[in-house]
Amino acid sequence: MPLYPVILCGGSGTRLWPLSRSAYPKQFLKLTSELSMLQDTLRRLEGVPGLGDPLVICNHEHRFLVAEQLRAIGATPKLLLLEPMGRNTAPAVAAAALALAAEDPAALMLVLPSDHCIQDRAAFHRAIATASVAAARGLMTTFGIIPGSPETGYGYIRRGPGLADLQGVHAIERFVEKPDAARARQFLESGEYLWNSGMFLLGAGAYVEELGVHAPAVLAAVRQSLAARQLDLDFCRIEESAFAASPAISIDYAVMEKTRLGAVVPVEMGWSDVGSWDALWEIHAKTPEGNVMEGDVLAEDVNNTFIKAENRMVAAVGVDDLVIVETADAVLVAHKTSAQDVKALVDRLKAESRSEHVFHRRVFRPWGSYEGIDNGHRYQVKRLTVNPGCKLSLQLHHHRAEHWIVVSGTARVTRGEEEILLTENQSTYIPLGVKHRLENPGIVPLQLIEVQSGSYLGEDDIVRFADDWNRGKE
Repeated sequence: MPLYPVILCGGSGTRLWPLSRSAYPKQFLKLTSELSMLQDTLRRLEGVPGLGDPLVICNHEHRFLVAEQLRAIGATPKLLLLEPMGRNTAPAVAAAALALAAEDPAALMLVLPSDHCIQDRAAFHRAIATASVAAARGLMTTFGIIPGSPETGYGYIRRGPGLADLQGVHAIERFVEKPDAARARQFLESGEYLWNSGMFLLGAGAYVEELGVHAPAVLAAVRQSLAARQLDLDFCRIEESAFAASPAISIDYAVMEKTRLGAVVPVEMGWSDVGSWDALWEIHAKTPEGNVMEGDVLAEDVNNTFIKAENRMVAAVGVDDLVIVETADAVLVAHKTSAQDVKALVDRLKAESRSEHVFHRRVFRPWGSYEGIDNGHRYQVKRLTVNPGCKLSLQLHHHRAEHWIVVSGTARVTRGEEEILLTENQSTYIPLGVKHRLENPGIVPLQLIEVQSGSYLGEDDIVRFADDWNRGKE
């Protein structure tokens, strides 16, 4: 039976703020290797027998990030599904299952979050082989992590007896919510409980059938939304109104806790969901003092601490058990025992209508990126990077004018009816209300400084007339 990776790429990673933000969440960050977590998720599948091209499910706002990161490692998706909004994992996987089952109901799905770390690839591959046999016989199989500590941040699975004709596969006795510390210790000591990894291997047709039995409202909504899907470049847009009607529910609640076909494969493979800064500290190599230090860091009499410097030197003296993370526009200092509570800070940023939980100072676009340098009353300054061969949309602004100065590379500028070519140290002015376009016709990145001036400088002051990426006002 063919086996297709189904990659869930919709998380926000709020507990890893300020590095992870909703416009650029943790699955796109290089947290555990030289690749992003999404790229690592796909790369660690290399060598799995009979593996088909992946189906990737993501938020429509992240579609260009996903496409670029897949392209960078030579991965070609079978389908790139765009969710109009997050409805949790059961509807997302339903969309992939319906698409696969329409071609081959016997197709198997390896459902993986895009933001987990697995250090023992060989053990992971062995677990996939074991789960594949069970799924081929119609079982809804999940991966249970053999616990190494009494974790309170994970849900648990109590495994039942081993299945006689399926070596390494157990029945599921029950799912357990995240326990307190005392219960977590009991779970660990009993040897009967596994961490719930949120990874699954199951048949596409079998999942559709079980969803129809246990969560028919989810299946009906997703079926309708997929039937009305629209193709947009290389993306498949799920219809919004029907998808919004689906209950927001996880696979566990919708199917796994109710089905009689559930099974679990216990595995020890160096797994972490990298759900917080202390979890990231746990999986990194440490100094003799127990520190993890990245970037320009000076530490004196510091122990068991995670320090990450992105833009400036960070110095620490006489502290223990801290998390210190510096970015261009925010610095986090937290005790490691409070790392799970970073989400509360993000909630406060949202409540106060601040933008630091959404964007970094550097914002990525399909044509490149821009970074805020300075801003004040009626002006702001940005640094733009335009990738070779790329162009911004043909556009105009109602409330601002722009002045462009080329720092390096070559710029082809459309301004009204004229087209001009600019090179290093040359500049041009775009008056308010004039149609314009910026393009990099060269083979190296174009770097330029943009000075905006006007009564309103928001990103939504844009009217697009032509765009290579089919964007409207986004």
